[in-house]
Amino acid sequence: MEMATVLFLAFIILQRLSELVIARRNTALLLARGAYEVGAAHYPMMVAMHSAWIVCLVLFGYDKVLSFGWLTFFALLQVIRLWVLISLGSRWTTRIIILEEPLIVSGPFKYVSHPNYMLVVAEIIVAPLVLGLVWVAVIFTLLNAAMLWVRIEVEHKALAPLRTK
Repeated sequence: MEMATVLFLAFIILQRLSELVIARRNTALLLARGAYEVGAAHYPMMVAMHSAWIVCLVLFGYDKVLSFGWLTFFALLQVIRLWVLISLGSRWTTRIIILEEPLIVSGPFKYVSHPNYMLVVAEIIVAPLVLGLVWVAVIFTLLNAAMLWVRIEVEHKALAPLRTK
């Protein structure tokens, strides 16, 4: 087993687990401020899909040699991830939580509507490619596309009134 591979997989697992802790805290804070959740019905499926992606990375990638070109791209994505998280601050969560306040339009949101979704799309492709798992990248890109089709539609509908303010 390659130590670099173990560290890469451990990073992904710890990152995702810590994000769930942050998301849970932020969700509770937002709900306490009067926000509400939409799209809760599809959330468990999204969590299951992302969990299956990580399981596939570990089960099929633990003994692979890392592609340092793809790893460099993955590292760049982590810088963008931090930019998104910092820009949203306590409003970042893994759920669709609607707070009837002006939308965030700074940071990456100044340039694109859904930088976090774009980032996750890229990560779902790039992380498996770091491990040479092209088939994992393809399968989970298709699954994620279906999930985002549902999720973005729900989010756009819920945020539409805030965009007109």
